[in-house]
Amino acid sequence: MHLTYYTDYSLRLLMFLGTRQKNQLVRSKEVADIYGIPNNHLIKIVRRLSTEGYIETIRGRNGGMRLRREPAAINIGSVVRDMEENFHIVECFDHENNQCVISGACRLKGVLNEALDAFISVLDQYTLQDLITNREQLYSLLK
Repeated sequence: MHLTYYTDYSLRLLMFLGTRQKNQLVRSKEVADIYGIPNNHLIKIVRRLSTEGYIETIRGRNGGMRLRREPAAINIGSVVRDMEENFHIVECFDHENNQCVISGACRLKGVLNEALDAFISVLDQYTLQDLITNREQLYSLLK
């Protein structure tokens, strides 16, 4: 299983925001510079996380972004499901573009689907709060 950079950066952004004071506003440029992410790419992630209700954005000169929910209320499995475009780990998972000639008899899809379910199930056991229990250490690295 491989998560896209989009999802990876989404999780990192949430972790960054989770290390800040509750109502502290953060600018996307600050996060982009610290993580070495193009700001234009990060802005797309910010929009999506805002649309999904994980963060809130405030426009204007003194604007920025912050978590909309408490870290304990942000489930990692939900974030991954919301941010990943698809979970087509092999061709036959994509019903519209499946060209595999053995799909009708292949049992690999079932095994891989079971593995994917297990992967997501593990992520569902964790919240953002679990990922930032070392908040002070993370904060010191994210200055």
